[in-house]
Amino acid sequence: MALKLKKWDVTEHMDNEEYISEYLKAAFESGDISEITRSLGDVARARNMTNLAEKMGISRQGLYKTLSENGNPEFATIQKLITALGLQMSIITPAKKPIGKRVSSFSHS
Repeated sequence: MALKLKKWDVTEHMDNEEYISEYLKAAFESGDISEITRSLGDVARARNMTNLAEKMGISRQGLYKTLSENGNPEFATIQKLITALGLQMSIITPAKKPIGKRVSSFSHS
């Protein structure tokens, strides 16, 4: 009996806001524009691309093209998409990573 495999689709697992938020957060933290665009496209597909495009005032095809592998969305388009998704962006200071060994300021007598 042959084993049948189904291609894994991340959009099938985007059934709660916390997952979507963490998914996008990881993409933005990567700093990789193609990763950010792909992740936004995944979320848009999970949330109904047609409705999002209407909220943004662009065509469905235009949104697909913008979020495609070869797309190069403008910041204004990203902002409109994030708003249409019911999300907002924030800027935070990244956590500082310790450099080398920690030195204690306490002395043991």
